[in-house]
Amino acid sequence: MNKIMEQTLLYDFYGELLTDHQRQVYEAVVLNDYSLSEVAEDLGISRQGVHDMIKRCGRILSDYEEKLHLVSRFVSVKEKVNQIHILTKNCQNESKESLMRKIEEISNGILEEL
Repeated sequence: MNKIMEQTLLYDFYGELLTDHQRQVYEAVVLNDYSLSEVAEDLGISRQGVHDMIKRCGRILSDYEEKLHLVSRFVSVKEKVNQIHILTKNCQNESKESLMRKIEEISNGILEEL
């Protein structure tokens, strides 16, 4: 998974656990692609302060993921649902029993993760 997608998913899942100020800075730089200088000027803090805040927020979000694994579970379930989608879309090449067995295996994997 690329870095931007990872940061976005981490923020989507855990962003509400950051303070308002942390969210404001993180959203501006990471999600809205403002420069550190622009955010520093807007908020009346140093460029280094913005940089440190982004690093700190990244660590905080990563720590939540290490403990809770919500993003990794989400990605795994999404991949499995996509597998089911592909199987059902290309079902002409498979017998009904074989298709149902594969779908059942995948869905059991999803249920175990949840």
